Amino acid sequence: MLQIDLSASVRGEFGKGAMHRLRNDGKTPAILYGQGTDPIALQLETKILYQELLNLQRRNVVVTLSLDDGATHHVIVKDVQTDPVRDSLIHADFQKIDIEKAKQFVVPVEFVGSAKGIDLGGMLVIERNTVVLEGVPLDIPDSCQIDVSELVIGDQIMFDALELPENVVMISDKDQVCVKVNVLSQERTEDDLEEEAEAETETAAEAE
Repeated sequence: MLQIDLSASVRGEFGKGAMHRLRNDGKTPAILYGQGTDPIALQLETKILYQELLNLQRRNVVVTLSLDDGATHHVIVKDVQTDPVRDSLIHADFQKIDIEKAKQFVVPVEFVGSAKGIDLGGMLVIERNTVVLEGVPLDIPDSCQIDVSELVIGDQIMFDALELPENVVMISDKDQVCVKVNVLSQERTEDDLEEEAEAETETAAEAE
């Protein structure tokens, strides 16, 4: 799993007016919680936070969060609120984690290569693009890759083909098909293909 360092300051001002001033000063309000402790109000430099979050979007990351009071916490980014009109940060939530304790994570599956079956008139169908793994955070991979190059029409690959690091356990069903190559019938209409594309999108969304 990826690791990054961030710095934050403990925040003592609250309310809409204070938050407005904070954002005008180039800072983003945040909250730190978890592990049975009281939440801590924080503020971070917006420019630095924004750059990091762009790189970390949809990825599992352990953040070492250093506070100006001398405390250091291992956290994950639990939620980020943005203004869709201004494309700016509004608020961030950080959750404390124990990096020595096993936890479940949803990990993206990346499909590499070009399936042979596509050149023979087939269509690559992605059934699942994420997998649920369990392990201590730093053992969890950033992503899992599956090579689809050798797939011909009628072939499929299940989750049990994934190579996982030692001490990482797969929670998802190992017999679940994640990718396959189907026959692309010449009789299929554009409407048929659109319906299949919509179904694939819904499946991916459910997995997330």
